Amino acid sequence: MIKKVQLPLQTLNLVVGFMVWVIISALLPFIIEDISIPADKLAILTAIPVVLGSVLRIPLGYYANLFGARLVFLISFILLLFPVYYISEASSFTDLVIGGLFLGIGGAVFSVGVTSLPKYYAKEKHGLVNGIYGAGNIGTAITTFAAPVIATQIGWSMTVKLYLILLLFFAALNIFFGDRKEVKVKTPLMEQIKGVYKNEKLWFFSLFYFITFGSFVAFTVYLPNFLVDYFQLDKVDAGMRTAGFIAVATFLRPVGGWLADKFQPLFLLMGVFVTYTVAAIILAFSPSIGLYTVGCMAIAVSAGIGNGVIFKLVPFYFNKQAGTVNGIVSMVGGLGGFFPPLLLASIYSITGQYSIGFMLLSQVALASLVLVVWLYYMDRLSLSAEVFKSTGQGILVTDSHGKIKAVNPAFTQLTEYKEADVLNQNPNILSSGRHNEEFYQKMWAQIKEQGEWQGEIWNRRKSGEEYLQWLNISAVKDDTGEDVRYVGTFTDITEEHKKRKHE
Repeated sequence: MIKKVQLPLQTLNLVVGFMVWVIISALLPFIIEDISIPADKLAILTAIPVVLGSVLRIPLGYYANLFGARLVFLISFILLLFPVYYISEASSFTDLVIGGLFLGIGGAVFSVGVTSLPKYYAKEKHGLVNGIYGAGNIGTAITTFAAPVIATQIGWSMTVKLYLILLLFFAALNIFFGDRKEVKVKTPLMEQIKGVYKNEKLWFFSLFYFITFGSFVAFTVYLPNFLVDYFQLDKVDAGMRTAGFIAVATFLRPVGGWLADKFQPLFLLMGVFVTYTVAAIILAFSPSIGLYTVGCMAIAVSAGIGNGVIFKLVPFYFNKQAGTVNGIVSMVGGLGGFFPPLLLASIYSITGQYSIGFMLLSQVALASLVLVVWLYYMDRLSLSAEVFKSTGQGILVTDSHGKIKAVNPAFTQLTEYKEADVLNQNPNILSSGRHNEEFYQKMWAQIKEQGEWQGEIWNRRKSGEEYLQWLNISAVKDDTGEDVRYVGTFTDITEEHKKRKHE
C-alpha cells in the first residue's frame, strides 16, 4: 500500500515545493507597492530563489538515495517554514533577498523524486513515471495564478503566511505515508561524481535540460512583470497568461516521458530543438501579443516534452548513479532559469528591447540540435562497436589493398594473434599453405564479381596449429560502386570436420 502511494505523494510534494519556490516572483507586483525596489534589481530578486534551488539538487538527489525520499522531503518542508515566514514579514529589499535565497529549497526537492521513484517501477516505465512526477512543477502555475488573486483580497503578506499551513500539512503527510523501507544506495557522493563526470552524455543532457527546464523557469519568473511592463496588461491577466504557459509545459511533461518510452528519445529531442529555434526567432522580432502568445506556447510545448524526454534518458544511461546524475542535470537546468532573466534585463537596459536575448536562445537551441544529431550517430557507432567486440565469430576488416585495419577479440581467441600482431599485415600471414594460388585467384574473382565469397579454408594459428574455418568475405562498396574495404567473418569448424570424416 505504502509503495503504491509514493508516485502521487511525491508528485504532490513537488507541487508544494514549486508553489513555495515562486512566491516572490508571483507576488512581486504587489510587494513593490509596499517595499521600494530599484527597477534594475527586480530581475535579481526573481532569480535569487533559483540559485539555491539549483545548487542543492546534487546533495538532495544524493541524500534521497542515502536516506530515502520520505526523510528528505520532510526535512525540506520543515526548513522552508523559516524563509516563508521571514518573507511574510519582510520590509526591505535585503529581507526579500535573504528569504528568497532559502526559498530555493522548494525548487531543489525536484531531484528527490526523480531519484526515488524509478526504484518502484520497471525500466520501460521510467519515462512516464518521471514525466508524471515532473508534472508537479504545475505548482509554479498554481502560485502564479492563485497568489495574486488571493493577495487582492487579504494582502500579499497574509497570502505568504498561508503557505506555512500547506508546508506543515505536507510534512505530516510524509511522516505517515512516506516509505520507511525505500531501497537505499550508499555509494559515497564523490565516488559517484568521479564515476560520471568524464562521460560526455552527462554534460550533453545537462545542456539540453539547461535549455528546456531553464527556459521554463525563466519564462515563469519573468513573464508576469514582462507582460505588465511591455504589453501593459493588468496584473491578474498577466498572472493567468503565465499560468497558462506553465500549465501547457507541465501537462506535456508526462507526455514527453511516455513518448520517450515508446519511441527513440533522441529523435524526439531533435523535434524539440527545431521548435525552439523557430519559436525563439518569432519572439526575437518583438511581435504583437497574438504572435508573442504563439511563440510562448511553442516554447511551452518544447519545454514540456523536452523535460520529459531528458529524464527518460538519465536513468537509461546512468542506472547506478541516477541520484547524482539527476542532481547534476537538474542543477544545471535550474541555473538555466537563473541566467536568462538577468541576461534579458541587461540586454533590455542597453538596447531597449529583448530581441537579441531571444535570438541568442534560438542559436543555442540550434547548436543543441546539432549535438543531439551527433549523439544519435555516436550511439549507433557505439552499438556497432559493441556488436563487433562481443560477437563470437572472428572478424577482420581490411582496406581495398588487403591490409588488415581491425580485428575483434574473437579473432584473437581463434587465431592467437593479437591486434598489434596483424595490423597493416596481409591476411596471408594466417595461411596454412594447403591451398594453391589458383584457389585464391578464384576466391577474389568471385568477390569482385559478386561482392561475396564463402566456403571452407584451412588456416594456421600463431602457434602453428592448422585448423579449418568456415569463412565469409564481403566487399564494402562506396557510392560509386568501388570496393573500399573487405570484411571477413569466420568460425572454427575443425571438430565438425573430424566428425564428418569418421561418419
